[in-house]
Amino acid sequence: MNLRQTFRALLASPGLTLMPGAYDGLSARIIEEQGFEAMVAGGYAAAGSLLGQPDTGQSNMRDFADHYARICDAVRIPVYADADTGFGGVNNVGQMVKAFEKAGVAALFFTDQVFPSRCGYLPGKQVIDLAPMLAKLKAALDARTDEGMMICARTDIFALEGEEEAIRRCHLFMEAGADMAKPQGIDTPDGISRVLRDVPGPFIATLSQAAGPAHLSPDDLEKLGVRAATLPSLPLFAAAKAVRDALHELQRTRSVAAVQDRLIPLVDYYKVVQLDERWAQEKTWDEEAARLLRDRS
Repeated sequence: MNLRQTFRALLASPGLTLMPGAYDGLSARIIEEQGFEAMVAGGYAAAGSLLGQPDTGQSNMRDFADHYARICDAVRIPVYADADTGFGGVNNVGQMVKAFEKAGVAALFFTDQVFPSRCGYLPGKQVIDLAPMLAKLKAALDARTDEGMMICARTDIFALEGEEEAIRRCHLFMEAGADMAKPQGIDTPDGISRVLRDVPGPFIATLSQAAGPAHLSPDDLEKLGVRAATLPSLPLFAAAKAVRDALHELQRTRSVAAVQDRLIPLVDYYKVVQLDERWAQEKTWDEEAARLLRDRS
């Protein structure tokens, strides 16, 4: 199976697949090294890691396509990517799908927020009317050349108009041909149970630090029957705390030795970045070149 087929199979399998959020190639490698079967790459983590800014829609489609391409290239597990609003109208959405597909993502989701969007857990969200969102979804589906790549349509209308309208939009997204429909913000056990019961297609829960500490545990989600959950900002928050704590200690003590136990050992770092594999490949190429020269002499 290729990675897109693998992602579909994970969503169809029993049990809960946890998908931590990669914010760059190194974090993606660490996620894979720790045995996770898939990952998410989102705009919140991208804005934080690339720009040092909050997620308020300031990055463009090409920024994200290049960012996701580096993440996909670093690993051999599926990447589920955040496509924001599709970055504009129907033609922008078509360009986005082509670029993200080329980048190697296994699946993507985009939202019905106005452009530019903001993190789904921040106040001040607005959504577009249903008709232009359905047109954007049709444009996305038509632009896709590999039907193995899943396209999820997300609605952020729950925070504005409630559960009924969010469920209604999800139904229409599925009727229009989406592989998944996500009602952002429906995070309670009763709400999730209703989505699982009433909305066809897979459901991926979200466990985000941006939502605060009051969210369901992975065990809770698995008991409800959820097949996958993203943790889009957990690695970003873990890295930010680790870097800040180490630098605070360095500033306080002016001693590298004082922070040594906070650092990944050199041998472990080289394992994550696969130095031995790179050297082995270089050796193979050198040997093949030498063999070619010997054969020609």
